Amino acid sequence: MITTITDFLFTPFADYAFMRRALAACAVLALGGTPLGVFMTLRRMTLVGDAMSHAILPGVAVAFLAFGLSVWPMTLGGLATGIAVAFIASLLTRYTQLKEDSAFALLYLLSIATGVTLVSLKSSGADLLHLLFGDILAIDREALLLVTAATCLSLGVIAALYRQMVIECFDPDFLKSTLHGGNAANAAFFVLLMVNLIAAFQALGTLMALGLMILPAIAARFWTRNIDAAMPLSIAFALFASVTGLLVSYHGKIPAGPAVVLVAGTMGFVSACLGRYGSVRSNLSERG
Repeated sequence: MITTITDFLFTPFADYAFMRRALAACAVLALGGTPLGVFMTLRRMTLVGDAMSHAILPGVAVAFLAFGLSVWPMTLGGLATGIAVAFIASLLTRYTQLKEDSAFALLYLLSIATGVTLVSLKSSGADLLHLLFGDILAIDREALLLVTAATCLSLGVIAALYRQMVIECFDPDFLKSTLHGGNAANAAFFVLLMVNLIAAFQALGTLMALGLMILPAIAARFWTRNIDAAMPLSIAFALFASVTGLLVSYHGKIPAGPAVVLVAGTMGFVSACLGRYGSVRSNLSERG
């Protein structure tokens, strides 16, 4: 019995290098991206983040058509498109009657339709699926280095601006009037968000890039109201989803990226039902 459990849990990672690289990529993404997911939930920006994760597709598609599945051209193409979309959304919000969420929805749908069209013109359906959903089991050393660099940058900046970023989630006007760090903290957050979305794209594709970042953070909010506790808890949830999703993928013969996101989403749903704070169970207990 013990041998069977050991084989189930450890043999895939012990025997196959691609499983170890996939696990390393997921773990690094969890460390760097999930804390940003906590900030996104507090700022009520989950849908904006989702729009940004899809908006990089046209730049990635152009780089793919020009250079193939090369990490750095696709990274630079996605980064350029993401910056352009954020800038255009800001202009639309400022100079039209569109709200921020509507502006991002407009650009998100336009971007993903443009990207899919570009890829479909000269590539196969397999290439399109790779860009949309990624292939974490095929991640190479170069992509893993990119993900690691993004995580190191994120952790360093969050450590330096943690106080300002927390205050901005609850009272941005106070931050701007007293600490004079509002603009820096806000700019740093958006830069880190874009960098982590680009890094996650290399492993999980444009449609799944936000999953490992935001779903564990949503789950953590149902178990604690302390942001200092929510950070490590969300990372732990992300690591659990990574290991479990990869094992489900290996033994169940299903795509690895969607399996990881599916586990993370299931954890979020279960937490919404059974968590300590704000869940279905806690609300029913208070009413009873």
